[in-house]
Parts: sequence; C-alpha cells; structure tokens
Amino acid sequence: MSTNKERGEQALGKLEKELRSRDRKEKTGPLKTVVAAAAAIVVVVGGIWFATTQTGEDEQVTAEESSTAPSTPETPDYELLAMERTEPLPDTVSCTYEAAGEAANDATPPEQTEDVPATGTLNVDLNTNQGPIGMELDRSTAPCTVNAIEHLVETDYYDDTVCHRLTTSGIFVLQCGDPTGTGSGGPGFQFANEYPTDEAEDADTPVIYPRGSIAMANAGADTNGSQFFLNYEDSPLPPQYTYFGQITEEGLATLDGVAEAGVEGGAADGAPAEEVRIESADIA
Repeated sequence: MSTNKERGEQALGKLEKELRSRDRKEKTGPLKTVVAAAAAIVVVVGGIWFATTQTGEDEQVTAEESSTAPSTPETPDYELLAMERTEPLPDTVSCTYEAAGEAANDATPPEQTEDVPATGTLNVDLNTNQGPIGMELDRSTAPCTVNAIEHLVETDYYDDTVCHRLTTSGIFVLQCGDPTGTGSGGPGFQFANEYPTDEAEDADTPVIYPRGSIAMANAGADTNGSQFFLNYEDSPLPPQYTYFGQITEEGLATLDGVAEAGVEGGAADGAPAEEVRIESADIA
C-alpha cells in the first residue's frame, strides 16, 4: 500500500502534467482548459478528482476537457445535473463512516449511523469575513453526507477555518472544509459517494454542476470527508462528486464578490486573493 507521502507526490505529478497540457492547448488550439483539482474540492481544483483530506492527500477537483467557447464536437454541450434522484430513497437509511487519517480539530465520526433521515432539508449558515453564505442541504439526495456535515457543524469543526482554494477557469468553485487550510486536512473518517455517482450510467462523461450547487470534494470514489466546493458558476465535472445542496441567493452574492477579487497573484487556481474565513458555521 502506498504511503500518504507517495500518494501526495502522485497527485502533484498528475496535477503538474495536466497544467502543462492545459498550457499547450491554450497556445496551439481552441480554448480548452484542464484545471487540476484536488479531492474533496482541493489543494488543486481542475479535473474532477479532489484529493482526500483524511488520507493526508490534497483533495482536488479536476475539470475534464472543458471550454468557455461555443459547443463543438470537441467541446460538447454537457447535460445539466438533475439534482434529484430518479428513484427516491427510503425515509431513513444506514450510513458507514470509516476511520481514515488523522482528525483535524479533534473531529469525531457522526454518532447516528442508523435511521438517518433521507427526506427534508437542513439549513446551514456559513458566517464568513466576506459575508454570509447560506446553504440548504438536501437529505433526499445525499443523506449520509448531510448527516456528516450536520455533525461537523454541531461540533464546531468548521469554525475559524479558511476556504483555501478558488478556481476561476474550466470550473468555477470555492473549496472549503479543511481546518488546516492546506487541502490535505480532514475529519479522520471517510464515507461513500452518494448522488449522482450511485445513479450514473457513465461515470466519466461530465455533467454540469450548476451555479449555486454544493458538492463534496474527494480523492477518489468513497473518500468523502469534510471538504466541499461551492459552484459560483456552472462547472462541468464527471458525476463523481456527491451533490448535497444549494447556496442561497445571499450566499451567491458573497461568492460573486470573492470570485471578482480573483486568485492570489492573478492565477486561475489557488488561494483567494482576499481570504475567505468561516468565522462560524451554524444550523439555521
């Protein structure tokens, strides 16, 4: 089994390769952007994989060959994520949270693993130094994810943490949820992907995660922890990131301001130029 260090080096190598490929494509062909992304959304955001925080790897989101140009055979018009299941889940489900890596902020796994509600919504307010970001979490699409986020909010896991990554090309996301601010921190547990992964007939063809949607970052299938990404514009990604809620209009206004300020040094991917700090996260 590879060590955390080896996995991290592999992830960085993949990212560097994708970034070089993107640069070549931008110079020699139509506008196509491959943005490397980290699992759980990431030390690097781009393709579709987020490196898991709980294994000591960067959580990244990697965008597939995507483009801001009109749709062509090379840049297809991807389908919009439905954001609801084809077949509803039972009213309650069982969830499994496996130990994975060192826990940041003294995190513990959710105590409730049986009879976890799979209907209704949960409202969470992220009170940040840039403004409020309200989130409506959807238990019907991802009950085990919402259960985990609810537990982490209730135990103050997200308080006084930064959203460490902003991506402004290929995909358009702000990634949060790592108390270490490095993209490789997590809660010491991991859990399985939910919607749309568990319904996808083709796990490789991207779909559009629309503006306002929220999804989990990961380092591969079933490595969800605490990191998540907020889509402030439509983002084409493979259906390998668990969708679990919507951002409020007020929250989108906050994100628009963050995106307008850009990334440090004028890059397309990296730390926000203006720090985004979650001062507190609360159940509304």
